[in-house]
Amino acid sequence: MPVSRATIEDFVAQRKIAVVGVSRSGKRFGAGAYRELKARGYQLYPVHPEAETMLGDRCFSSLAALPEPVEGVLVIVPPAQSERVVEEALAAGIRRIWLQQGAESEAAIERAQRGGASVVHRECILMFAGSKIGFPHNMHRFFRKLFGGMPK
Repeated sequence: MPVSRATIEDFVAQRKIAVVGVSRSGKRFGAGAYRELKARGYQLYPVHPEAETMLGDRCFSSLAALPEPVEGVLVIVPPAQSERVVEEALAAGIRRIWLQQGAESEAAIERAQRGGASVVHRECILMFAGSKIGFPHNMHRFFRKLFGGMPK
């Protein structure tokens, strides 16, 4: 089932977001998305079970370890791990979940929905979070708008 534009806009309107799946190397998509969202003014909480810091910010071992409630969680892990992250989010009371393209699994999507969360999936957060996303994403957005592929 396609994700509605309203669900996407509700997620990106939240300002306090946990990010699960930022690579420690700082070179993969998760790190780039983290930097871009931070530059856009989001208050981010990186979550990694083994890292103490992530891109200069204090890192938290789990969603339950966050120092305060967040309004959403961006999940950028392999699909085999996403259902566990969804379970952790629901247990922490997080009801807005974004499963970044490549992180989603049908089980994670269904679990989030059964848990009462609004879930974005099969979409790239950089297409919607007001970022200066560069040529590839801008071209992708242009063609999706042109051919009617943007969420309604």
